[in-house]
This record gives sequence, structure tokens and C-alpha cells, in this order.
Amino acid sequence: MLLSAAVAIAERRSGKPGDHYYAGRSRAVVERSYIAFKSSTWFVILSGFVEPVLYLLSFGYGVGQFIGNIDSGTGKMVSYAAFIAPGLLATSAMNGAIYDSTWNVFFKMHESRLYHGMLATSLGPLDVALGEMAWALLRGLVYAMGFMIVVAPLGLIPSWWGILAIPAAVLIAFGFAAFGMAVTSYFTTFQQMGLINIALLPIFLFSGAFYPLTVFPGWTQALIKALPLWHAIELIRGLTLGAIDMRLFGHVLYFLVMIAGGLFFTTRRLNALFMR
Repeated sequence: MLLSAAVAIAERRSGKPGDHYYAGRSRAVVERSYIAFKSSTWFVILSGFVEPVLYLLSFGYGVGQFIGNIDSGTGKMVSYAAFIAPGLLATSAMNGAIYDSTWNVFFKMHESRLYHGMLATSLGPLDVALGEMAWALLRGLVYAMGFMIVVAPLGLIPSWWGILAIPAAVLIAFGFAAFGMAVTSYFTTFQQMGLINIALLPIFLFSGAFYPLTVFPGWTQALIKALPLWHAIELIRGLTLGAIDMRLFGHVLYFLVMIAGGLFFTTRRLNALFMR
């Protein structure tokens, strides 16, 4: 029955634009990830939620006792915990999406060769890309909702606009997942994968999550503002603190470009690798 359904879907897509890339069955990839989650990967996802909460408690309420209130960059003085909470939420969305779309994808491409099997069916490379990224989005959504459940009762979300931080975190996860999967599709060895951790550490430390960028010289600030995590933090911080202006749309556009570029290069690369 499943085979006949897959054949019927493939026949409906036949002759339509992009039929060699997309079969309309990306949901099957998500279902496979959910089955794997239930059997073995749930603990990894849970640990990704606990990490930002521990950072918040240790830095926000530990170091924050010595710092007091801080200028949020929006003209408002807020507690240090309220200042770093958006940064931790954005970082959590980034980490969940990156690790799902890099190490997991690399294993499926080169070790288990799972994508070889998927693309031997009616699935196209865009189905695989969208399915993997959709799973990363669900992970980002769970992280965002869990983190908001923790920080909102603590009074760290002073604006009702903060509820939009949840879809913003999903958008951020989508951007990083698309970018991460695109980059990973060009890697061929585990040694190359180590470059991801090397890149993520400075991006996190110098993102403005724990202190304003004004502590850096001008050229350093310009470099940091070109990186995606800074845009993610500024988007979520603006929403949680109620600082709504046109700059937020610029941050959203930044991630839309990341998503489009990531999908394009991932689909192109998977097609070149497996659809010969």
C-alpha cells in the first residue's frame, strides 16, 4: 500500500516544474526522524534545552548580582538576566539547528548512507533537504517554548511582544539549519566537520549575548554584525524588550536570505551526489 501511494505521488508530480528535485514527500523524512527520536535521540534533544537554562541561572543570577542593571541598547535599563535571556534563546535555536543539520546529516550521507536509500525512492533532493530542516525547526520550536516557559514567570520578558520570540526562534533555526546542511553537503571527512565547532565558539562568545558590542572597537563591531547569531540575538532581544522598529525586518530578511541560499545549495549538492 505504501509503495502504491508513493508511485501515485510520483506520477502526480511527473511533468511538473522541479519534478526531478521535489516529490512532495518531505513529510516522510520528518516521520523517520521522529521514529529515531523516540528510540534513541530524545536525551540529546533534552540536553539542548537544559544548557541555556543553566547559563541563565549561573550568569544571569550569579554574575548578574555583581553587575546590576545594564543598558539594553534600546534606551531601557534592564536586569542582566533579562539582557542575556534573548541571547541564550537565540543561541539555543542555533545550536539545535546546527547540530541536527551538520553532524546528523554528515552521518546519514557518509556513514549510514541513508540518503542513498531515500533518493532511490520517489523522494527528491529537495524533499530530503526540507524534511531534515523541518525536523530542525521542530527542535527549535520545542527549545523556544520550553525556554519561554522558564523565563516568563521569572519576569525576564517585560513586553507582550515577547510571544513573537517563539516564531522568531523557529525562523532562526530554519536559517541555521539551511546554512548548516548546505555547508555539510560539501564536507567529506570527520576532520572537516571539526571546523564547525571551531567556527561556532567565537560566533557565540563575540555575538553580544553577554555584553553590548560597544565594548569592542568599531571594526570589530562591524565584523560581528555581519554574523548571523548577532542578527538572531538582536531580533529576539527587540521582541522581548518591546523595542519594535524597522531594524527587526532587516534581521528577518537576513534569515530569509540564509534559508533561500541554504535550500538552493543543499538541493544542488544532493542532486549532484546521489542523482547521477
